[in-house]
Amino acid sequence: MRIHLSVARDSRKQSIDGQPHAPPVGTKPQRRGTIRGVSNQRFLIIGGGIVGLATAYRLGERFPGASITVLEKESQVGQHQTGHNSGVLHCGLYYKPGSVKARLAVTGIRQMVEFCRENGVAHEICGKLVVAADESEVPRLRDLEQRGAANGLEGLRWLGREAMIEIEPHVGGVAALRVPQEGIVDYPAVCAAMVKRLEERGARVAVGARVLRLRRGSGEWIAETPAGEFTGSFIVNCAGLHSDRVSQLAGERRSVRILPFRGEYYKIRPERQHLVRNLIYPVPDPAFPFLGVHFTRLIHGGVEAGPNAVLALAREGYRKTDFRPADLFDVLSYGGFWRFLRRYPSMAWYELRRSFSRELFCRALQRLVPEIRPADLTTGGSGVRAQAITPEGELVQDFQLIARPDALHVLNAPSPAATASLAIGAEIAANVAAAL
Repeated sequence: MRIHLSVARDSRKQSIDGQPHAPPVGTKPQRRGTIRGVSNQRFLIIGGGIVGLATAYRLGERFPGASITVLEKESQVGQHQTGHNSGVLHCGLYYKPGSVKARLAVTGIRQMVEFCRENGVAHEICGKLVVAADESEVPRLRDLEQRGAANGLEGLRWLGREAMIEIEPHVGGVAALRVPQEGIVDYPAVCAAMVKRLEERGARVAVGARVLRLRRGSGEWIAETPAGEFTGSFIVNCAGLHSDRVSQLAGERRSVRILPFRGEYYKIRPERQHLVRNLIYPVPDPAFPFLGVHFTRLIHGGVEAGPNAVLALAREGYRKTDFRPADLFDVLSYGGFWRFLRRYPSMAWYELRRSFSRELFCRALQRLVPEIRPADLTTGGSGVRAQAITPEGELVQDFQLIARPDALHVLNAPSPAATASLAIGAEIAANVAAAL
């Protein structure tokens, strides 16, 4: 799987999605003039998830004294992707060595753990096992070991069957890779701590402020929301599930589109939670675009199993019955969706069947923990993943940004975006500084 970061700057060049592009994040384009005074910087961050808040946090460090406003459409921050994941701290095992995604994951987990320690946020570095369910998966697990070592992960350990069960007594499989740097965290608490730190610095977090329209006036952006109008000299779009729509409000062509995939979880009944001590993950199958079901111990107690991946009928469709005609039309009218289905027909059908069958879901879990039974599972929560898909039907696996002289749009921020949010925010702040 090729992982890269695409950033757009120069309208004379075109990226793979049809958007103009420039050098990757971290490179410094030629400046068109001098940086305006810090006191004149007025940033509008659209989206109060963890990436938006971390971006505001890093912008405050980069531009002390600047005006920073975060616009969040819900009544509280972190209500969607941030608040509906299982709270895992990812350390960069899966990503191509040398890629920006790998670098941000490795640096991001260190920054996130440091932030949690400084702000009293519940977290734990408990480690995880990545399990080869049978001999056919062993070569791919060896590849993961090499990839993790190349990315700078420390303490990786190859385990045979006897060593595996010392760590996870009920685990199945023939071999495993111990990843000691992985952990669990309370991401909503991270968001609350970020809001507190932002407000201490004089930043504003406005809730109930869904951006309905963006327009230009007198050299500034004007964001129209139900909470009133907000102005800024530079906007950063971190709108997650609605990032493509917000970019369109700012005048961008929406060639890459966000498709919502719902991930459904089960919880393990309390009397059976002894089957899982910490985190148990499968070896990814390169023939499929999603990781597969796994077990996660939660930071405040309990064990989750999942998720699957099915198309949601609404961008915030956390239940099977949630339906929004405009969101469904957005999917069905997009050629990239139909090309995706033609690319992965068996996977799409299997995920849909598993969504309605506890027994089929349990069968997938039994590859990792053979003793798990359908009766051990109770309905858990769900999350919706904002997945950018190209017109060719390919899932965008990298962080994808569009950078302009007065705007930056985060069009795709897949896992490990929550873990790496502070590192992503620092990269965005560096790019904003280079653009000014």
